[in-house]
Amino acid sequence: MNKQEKVINYSLALLTFFALILFVVLRQTQNFTLEPFENILPKILPSLGRTLFVSILSLFGSMIIGFIFYLMSKSKVKYFRALVDVFTEIIYGTPLLVMIIVMAFVIGPAFMSGSNSQAGLHRLGIIGIIIYMSPYMHNVFKAAFSSISEEQYMAMDLFGFTSYQKYRYIIVPQVIRILMPPLMNNFSLIIKGSALLHVLSYPEIYQLIYSETLRNFFFIEGFILLWAMYLIITIPLSALAKFAGMMLEI
Repeated sequence: MNKQEKVINYSLALLTFFALILFVVLRQTQNFTLEPFENILPKILPSLGRTLFVSILSLFGSMIIGFIFYLMSKSKVKYFRALVDVFTEIIYGTPLLVMIIVMAFVIGPAFMSGSNSQAGLHRLGIIGIIIYMSPYMHNVFKAAFSSISEEQYMAMDLFGFTSYQKYRYIIVPQVIRILMPPLMNNFSLIIKGSALLHVLSYPEIYQLIYSETLRNFFFIEGFILLWAMYLIITIPLSALAKFAGMMLEI
């Protein structure tokens, strides 16, 4: 497929998507209008900022814990490996919403004083997202480091590479190239999952628009606006991940 054909196909795909939205809007019994949401327009950017803040914090927090899990899974201590396996299976069998609620109202209060406050519940909800994403981050690190074969380590030892040279020139470049796509994918999942913090009344973008929708009963407009807000974040993020992948391959 040449560049011109690619542009044409993607343009047709976008037109199909927008035509579907237009069809849904025109099929509604009431006229489509965003006027009922004008009063929350000044709050949209701060709410988007809080969504991104929570997502970035959860991304780095889960990366740290996920990397610790990766080290534990490679440990010679069998208990550590078993602990990672059991924790992973528990998380895999738990919906994110349940994890947030259990962390906020069951596990969190047992470890944190003042967790019954609204700010305390918000912190515990974020910790719930971090804990939930940690096994997925562990799998990302596992896949990235396993891509470096034993032959490469033997070659580095044969040529007398120092530890710094091994990581600087061989290990880190390969690991980063493999890490980027799944990390961005997990980041996108975290952004979408952060909407579940609305059960704790955290003032992110979902909570803002959904609450206003319940107040004015303009559900179609509210849900389309909410959909658009998440696409504004996730589509550029996906494009950035693809661009970063291309740059790393050069």
